[in-house]
Amino acid sequence: QVRLVESGGGLVQAGGSLRLSCAASGRTFSGYAMGWFRQAPGKEREFVAAARPSGIRSYSAVYADSVKGRFTISRDDAGNAVYLQMNSLKPEDTAVYYCAARDNILGTIATSREYDYWGQGTQVTVSS
Repeated sequence: QVRLVESGGGLVQAGGSLRLSCAASGRTFSGYAMGWFRQAPGKEREFVAAARPSGIRSYSAVYADSVKGRFTISRDDAGNAVYLQMNSLKPEDTAVYYCAARDNILGTIATSREYDYWGQGTQVTVSS
């Protein structure tokens, strides 16, 4: 059974940092694109960052403009974990953050379409 489990969310003051983790199990995800999405209350789920395989144990990343330069996505060598380092957090970053994985690594990975697996989410709250 495939599972994606997020952790690392919490309450932080504006300007602070958090590191989210997502542990994937049930199959090997090294050949998958994996990404982070978020959903704030009353808003649609939006893309945050994603990384797809680009070589042996290497990944290429894409970011939403709103987080570029503040957030960094990374993956472990085995490809079954993905992380999101979030720095310089702002109140508008408050949301439930979801980890996702998709088998198709072609085309744009900056959309929730075609993601096959999703985690349950972890709450991130940034106070002003």
